[in-house]
Amino acid sequence: MSEPNFASMRTAMVESQLRTSDVSDVHVIEAMSHVPREAFVPAERQAMAYIDRPVPLAGGRSLNPPLATGRLLTEAAVKRGEKVLLVGAASGYTAAVLSEMGAHVTALEEAPIMAANDFLSNVSIVNGPLNAGHAAGAPYDVIIIDGAIEEVPSALVEQLADGGRLTAGVIDKGMSRLAMGRKIHGAFGMQHIADIDMAALPGFARPKTFVF
Repeated sequence: MSEPNFASMRTAMVESQLRTSDVSDVHVIEAMSHVPREAFVPAERQAMAYIDRPVPLAGGRSLNPPLATGRLLTEAAVKRGEKVLLVGAASGYTAAVLSEMGAHVTALEEAPIMAANDFLSNVSIVNGPLNAGHAAGAPYDVIIIDGAIEEVPSALVEQLADGGRLTAGVIDKGMSRLAMGRKIHGAFGMQHIADIDMAALPGFARPKTFVF
């Protein structure tokens, strides 16, 4: 059996999954064209690295589909030199893409599943509860929650700089929806943009309410 041609698979991902689906930021496309997704999944799943579905990792976690990553980063409009907190860094793929875009990345993960490779050399990796963020590095210009959650914790909003942006997948009525919010003079609100397939992140359940 022939070895997978990852370069060709990466090109196909860009042309058929990203460019055709509102991933319009040229910096996102260039970075995702360069960073090898296959380096961030288990060896036995490298052939799945570029499919348009989540790729299973260790500990029940998954790498988001390429389109989810591309849309999260496009809506965040990350600029070179900005401070970015990546929540739920998983194996480190999105952190590597952000680094390739010239961002100063703090990659937060609570599970020891981040891959060690050269593409993470300019990324600060921190461990801790995802829903608590990393206050020691705040304020951040951008916070990217790399997965689908039920609710954005107030702790993360507090770590945004004024004018800062936050992107995430928000679970609404069983569907994950791409959402973007901006903090203006202390106020924060989220806007749902599009339905999108995204891997769920643990630790972000909406508090249960009593029904009388």
